[in-house]
Amino acid sequence: MPDWLEVIIRTFSAVTMLFLITKILGKRQISELSLFEYITGITLGNLVGYISLDTDKSWYLGFIAVFVWIVVSVGAEYLTMKSKKIRDIVDGKSTVLVENGAVIQENLKKERLTIDEFLEQLRKKDVFRVADVEFAVMEQSGEISVLLKKEYQPLTADLLGYNIASEKETRTIIMDGHILPETLKVAGLTEDWVRKELRKLNLTLSQVSIGQVDSKGKLTVQTGTEALPKPANTNPNDQIKELVQRMQDDLTLRKQLASNNKDRLKYQEALEQFQTAMQAYQKNNPS
Repeated sequence: MPDWLEVIIRTFSAVTMLFLITKILGKRQISELSLFEYITGITLGNLVGYISLDTDKSWYLGFIAVFVWIVVSVGAEYLTMKSKKIRDIVDGKSTVLVENGAVIQENLKKERLTIDEFLEQLRKKDVFRVADVEFAVMEQSGEISVLLKKEYQPLTADLLGYNIASEKETRTIIMDGHILPETLKVAGLTEDWVRKELRKLNLTLSQVSIGQVDSKGKLTVQTGTEALPKPANTNPNDQIKELVQRMQDDLTLRKQLASNNKDRLKYQEALEQFQTAMQAYQKNNPS
């Protein structure tokens, strides 16, 4: 067999084998790699390259080496799921970088992380001031998880005391002009319903690139040039009311989170002044 043909056959075989290996080892191999998984990935890449290009007569030994690495990797993953101690050795431990609002310099040095690199990681989390951070930890994957101090956390319905109904998953029922029957069935809808909704938008199924149904049963579609249906124009008065409500909620939250009575009193006065001003505005500008 000519060398070029042998290389082609072996390359296709190596690629197929590498694909199967990745499926066996799981999705973590292509997402968040631990130290051991990183080493495994590099080694398997080198072995597959050897199998593909080395014209040595003993090239088949590469398959044996790959098989050994698969056994070792799968065995290591099995042991890490069964034992915390082994998991700490193989995957490593997370490292606390900020605790109680204070940066732990010793742990930064331990992870060989400079201040510039640490600040860069915080900026990726939309945190631009270290003083806003209550707790930060470097995970085994090298990613830094951040918990902001309570006063800098975004407003949530829970903090404001609101009970919000749970949101259901938005389901994609149309893709590239074709209805996805399985997703449609899970959503409890029919093809007739889809076509009826599309007729309301003056669209045919072939014109739709993406079609999704939200938790309220509303269909929204992307045609490749625009999104339909287009949002209705919001009444200016409604916008003002929504903005006023947000500002009142923000002042109320700051009052609740105030660390002393003096600050709490200031927020209460600001809230009362704001409410008085808004009452005067509504009196002079009835909707």
